Amino acid sequence: MSRLYVLILAVVLAATLVGLAVAEQSGYVLIAYKSFRYESSLWTFLALLVVLWVVYLAVRLVLRLLGVSGRVVNPWSRFNRRRRSQLAEEHGQRDLAEGHWAQALRHLRRAAELSDRPLPHYLGAARAANELGKTEECDELLDRAQEREPGSELAVGLTRAQLLINRGDFTRARVVLDKLHQDHPRHPTVLRLLQQLYVSLHEWQALCVLLPELRKERVLQNAELADLERRTWMAALGEAGEQGIGQGESSLQPLTQRWQNVPSNLRAQPPLVVAYAEQLLRLGAPEEAEEVLRKALKEGYDSRLVHLYGRARGRDGAHQLKTAEGWLKQHGDDPELLLTLGRLSLQNKLWGKAREYLEASLARQRNAETCAELARLLAQLGEVERSNQLFQEGLGLLAPPVALPVATRA
Repeated sequence: MSRLYVLILAVVLAATLVGLAVAEQSGYVLIAYKSFRYESSLWTFLALLVVLWVVYLAVRLVLRLLGVSGRVVNPWSRFNRRRRSQLAEEHGQRDLAEGHWAQALRHLRRAAELSDRPLPHYLGAARAANELGKTEECDELLDRAQEREPGSELAVGLTRAQLLINRGDFTRARVVLDKLHQDHPRHPTVLRLLQQLYVSLHEWQALCVLLPELRKERVLQNAELADLERRTWMAALGEAGEQGIGQGESSLQPLTQRWQNVPSNLRAQPPLVVAYAEQLLRLGAPEEAEEVLRKALKEGYDSRLVHLYGRARGRDGAHQLKTAEGWLKQHGDDPELLLTLGRLSLQNKLWGKAREYLEASLARQRNAETCAELARLLAQLGEVERSNQLFQEGLGLLAPPVALPVATRA
């Protein structure tokens, strides 16, 4: 209230001063131009200027109000167009996140048509169309996105490749990704999509070539990359072994060449050695397999290698058995080693020693393979009843019996 009183007092004081000034001296203003002539007192002229200024402000305010109302009322105004685009985008993104594909397609397509920057809306709409199985509309939306926003080839290409992979169209996806890889050879997403595509197509040789790029660009975490490298080279060795079947004397060539291409740090890993040795055995090269396994076991003991060593018949069976028995001192309780020693003893026709090793292995671990080996040996030795028991036990370990329903009388 005190401020209001001060304001009123100031207004009264100002009006009093102006009144005294007017009464003391009215002043004179003359404006003449050709035939035009204006005369008035100074105070009247000042009052006229104030009135004109107030009229200008009023007209300006009215025009502004008319402009705002027209922008709001006019459905085709830029304001309403932007507002409709924002609403369509909000609804479309929410529907896309919630998996409402039909609504997302409708809203995002409308947002793309209204927006000045339609690329993300077209990409989202294409994803929704792909989920609905509308492949032609999906391709059309991606083409439209690239047409509306020149320079978006990478973004559109990545989206197109991912959607093609999702729908299982690997042939077209490979064409798209090969072009992207050529234009952007170090792009992480391009490399990751290529990796996914090669895995889906079982293109192990192509993936082997890609692996160094994945490592160089750090596309995958170290553990994930190491696992991928291991699985890829194992599958590649299996593929090479498949190629050698029926090739006669040159059957080992694809496999040995592929093994030479394996990075040296991977060739020392037991899973890769096992994969290589298994393919050698598959192609009828047990002596080569025995040599590979023996060298790997010198570098480090591993039960998987030992297990396979018992299946690889070397050039000198007695020396092979002696080599395996040398591992008993440190690994005498390993059931895989005892199984291998039993098999090698069988190869050397040492029936008593074979039985001891197989019995010891079976005592440490009930295993279907050990049961089968011991059952065959006992059948050969005439112990048919025990042999049959072991065969039945082995079958049970391979396929546990299914409980049958109890029969009830009607």
